[in-house]
Amino acid sequence: IVTEVDWQSLKNGVAHHTQEYPCPELVVRRGHTFTLVLELSRPLEDQETIIFTVETGPQASEDRHTKAVFQISELEVGKTWAAVKEAETENTVTVSISSPPNAVIGRYLMSTRVSSRRKQNDRKLGEFVLLFNPWCPEDDVFLASEEERQEYVLNDSGIIFRGVEKHIRAQGWNYGQFEEDILNICLSILDRSPLYQDDPAIDVSCRHDPIYVTRAISAMVNSNNDRGVVQGQWQGKYGGGTSPLHWRGSVAILHKWFKGRFKPVKYGQCWVFAGGMCTVLRCLGIATRVVSNFNSAHDTDRNLSVDKYVDSFGRTLEDLTEDSMWNFHVWNESWFARQDLGPSYNGWQVLDATPQEEREGVFRCGPASVTAIREGDVHLAHDGPFVFAEVNADYVTWLWHEDESRERVYSDTKKIGRGISTKAVGSDSRVDITSFYKYPEGSRKERQVYRKAVRKLFSVEASGRRSRGPRAGGRGLWRGGPPGAATQAGCLWPVRVPGPWELRRQRARDHLKKKIPITIAYSQYKEDLTEDKKILLAAMCFVTKGEKLLVEKDITLEDVITIKVLGPAMVGVAVVVKVTVVNPLLETVEDCMLMVEGSGLLQGQLSIDVPSLEPQERASVQFNITPSKSGPRQLQVDLVSPYFPDIKGFVIIHVATAK
Repeated sequence: IVTEVDWQSLKNGVAHHTQEYPCPELVVRRGHTFTLVLELSRPLEDQETIIFTVETGPQASEDRHTKAVFQISELEVGKTWAAVKEAETENTVTVSISSPPNAVIGRYLMSTRVSSRRKQNDRKLGEFVLLFNPWCPEDDVFLASEEERQEYVLNDSGIIFRGVEKHIRAQGWNYGQFEEDILNICLSILDRSPLYQDDPAIDVSCRHDPIYVTRAISAMVNSNNDRGVVQGQWQGKYGGGTSPLHWRGSVAILHKWFKGRFKPVKYGQCWVFAGGMCTVLRCLGIATRVVSNFNSAHDTDRNLSVDKYVDSFGRTLEDLTEDSMWNFHVWNESWFARQDLGPSYNGWQVLDATPQEEREGVFRCGPASVTAIREGDVHLAHDGPFVFAEVNADYVTWLWHEDESRERVYSDTKKIGRGISTKAVGSDSRVDITSFYKYPEGSRKERQVYRKAVRKLFSVEASGRRSRGPRAGGRGLWRGGPPGAATQAGCLWPVRVPGPWELRRQRARDHLKKKIPITIAYSQYKEDLTEDKKILLAAMCFVTKGEKLLVEKDITLEDVITIKVLGPAMVGVAVVVKVTVVNPLLETVEDCMLMVEGSGLLQGQLSIDVPSLEPQERASVQFNITPSKSGPRQLQVDLVSPYFPDIKGFVIIHVATAK
């Protein structure tokens, strides 16, 4: 009797904030009603009604809440699947369908039959996708602020902060959750999970829960254990793949994984894992942001302190130093309720897809409540001790003597977990969120929480053993495993300039500052410079009668690139972009290229050859883009050269709707 269905995609898309998804099937959010118009081959008789069936996953069942059967009624029912008749003509009936705010998310099949014909087969109407709903107060992922929903759910570009604590840099990132096929790929990430492979029916039935879904995604974004999306590499050798610094967003990575039949994409480091995870979770409807922690600890022996051993020149002794401090590390926060912990732990939850430590045999991390971290409640699920140490471990430097004795030369309770940063809502500025993770450094409260965390940690230590992956050290050296295992996380270490040099002896008067200039020529460091363009200078000061002093300084080489849009930008109208770059070297460089990307501004990626550049020459290149979407859009432009690490830039372009 039902011959056709009009899914009312435009109307439902606007009502559910899903109009940006380009997929052919209807995409709606749970807990809110959506409208269908059914065309009938004949009018319904008095006692007849239409019965709907919706089901998701294999072996769908009502017991597991992966299937629901319901009929059209005149009144709205409670928080269950329901259908209410809105209007009727001779040959059509308009129905509003509602789903529970805790429904399983994913791809559903909808079918109908008429109540008077029990033997009649259900007629398949087609598929629709149901997502989490931050707009629904009864949904665990509900987020009250509309500005925050626009930023953390609907914004398809963002900024990832990298660098060092005193020189924080913004890098554009194209999340692209509304690009072609991305929703389909995000759903298949869940279906590729070992949890699904082991027991598909049970796994799908758990997908109502953001805690379960985010933990599964945090394991699947890295390739360890499960042929997940991205393979990590921290050694500076990127043969057979792409350097982590060459990615400008998640879209190319997700497409490559999907088209390559789920073969892990080479290569990623922490910001790539975090950018990818942000795309997947925003796409599925969970408010998510990317967070950068400067001086981020990896505490291997779980004593909440990072112990570093140096020789008399201040050089780190890699074979003794097992703990590490990354100049920065990047993870995600997602916003949802913690039904397992209680309402005081609702809100932002730390998730980290970078493969650092195994939990129950799987490389994943979180969700860990940010509130629990701040209060030292490290015994609460999931992975609290690891995250607490990342932001609040004590940092201790030991001088290792030739007789194998050690001497504490430096101790700092404030060094770890600095400038914890995320992009501001509605603008490109950086917001410091360190106070969400810990009380002010040096305060009594912060020390109380630290001692509480140590007590909790040692009382839960017996429950749950962990194993570590190999560790990355100073010059990409590996500890504790073969280099190919590539399981240690974080970010590129600064290059150490070949030395040491002994500076001439100096007499210093009391309280007199002495500056000793050092010039480092490009030829001295060009072979060792990592793609992150960082140099770490270390000096040990020996006092004839007194304490030894270790001085370290991080130096970051500057990027010079400017991007200008010449004229107003409008949907469907070509606009000229002018990019000016500078050769940073004192030698001629050839074979440079501009790589351009931006969701809603151009399809895929654009590559443009740059003419050869004389030493420190400034040059401009112009090209056209034709925007396809309105609103603020991020355009990323990288200067790629075989002579020096990528120079990155981005600009926000405000695109007007077509006239």
